[in-house]
Amino acid sequence: MSGTLNKVMLIGHLGDEVKIHYFEGGGCVARFPLATNETYTNRQTGEKVTNTDWHNIVVRNKAAEICEKYLSKGDKVYVEGRLKNRQWQGEDGNTRYTTEVHVHDFTFLSTKKESMENASSVQQTQTAAKPAQTEPTQPIAANEQEPEDDLPF
Repeated sequence: MSGTLNKVMLIGHLGDEVKIHYFEGGGCVARFPLATNETYTNRQTGEKVTNTDWHNIVVRNKAAEICEKYLSKGDKVYVEGRLKNRQWQGEDGNTRYTTEVHVHDFTFLSTKKESMENASSVQQTQTAAKPAQTEPTQPIAANEQEPEDDLPF
């Protein structure tokens, strides 16, 4: 294979508000941090461990304006783009480096407000729900067969 691929797909929560910068020519760029989590159980202690990775997200032009208008801290979003490395001279004279995800496609998955409402409604439903009565299942007779699924596997 002679080609190369630079593709990033992330689902995470905004760590801060979207910050947008407008240029003289009419273009703009928006930046925001995105947090992704990995959760696992420590085998030795049995406790749940969550590791958070932070990603620098960059969105340009019309997409940047849409992100600024509709996204806020805590919202869940899917972003797709490519990695870009950037370097610059800091005020102290040292060379600084950063890796950014330059987004070309995104989908809003939920807002922080929706997440809070869903969490409270689920909690209310769980406390109000009573265990359901289940009827005993009857074994299938040898001459009766279960209907076959149309699944290919």
